[in-house]
Amino acid sequence: MTIEISICEEVDDVVVAAFAELIPQLSSSSSPPTAEELNEIVAHEASTILLATEGETILGSMTLVLFPIPTGIRAWIEDVVVDESARGRGVGETLNRHALQIALNAGTQTIDLTSLPTREAANRLCQRLGFMSRETNIYRYEA
Repeated sequence: MTIEISICEEVDDVVVAAFAELIPQLSSSSSPPTAEELNEIVAHEASTILLATEGETILGSMTLVLFPIPTGIRAWIEDVVVDESARGRGVGETLNRHALQIALNAGTQTIDLTSLPTREAANRLCQRLGFMSRETNIYRYEA
């Protein structure tokens, strides 16, 4: 079967169940989103959830965030996760390429993402797609 990428426009039980499986594979410190939280993201004008599916099965997801700032349109790719059973099959690459096309079509000049150094396969993918490491400090404030 072929991996297909779609924009999540409706949150149903299948989507909620997929995120319940995927988010723990992405982050041990984050709880999977509820249907209400997913609906909030889907409804938000800056966020686009992309789903990678094969048939009826959701294999992975990512969130593309587009927002205007004084220096142009900014794009961030966040929370990319592919189910461990589907890794190594091009799902992450297909998700990223689709997000890149959406962002470029929206007029962004740059697209940012972060990846932990320990995620070696993800870092290789980023470099293969043309992402370059930036000379910057990333700071996080935690409430």
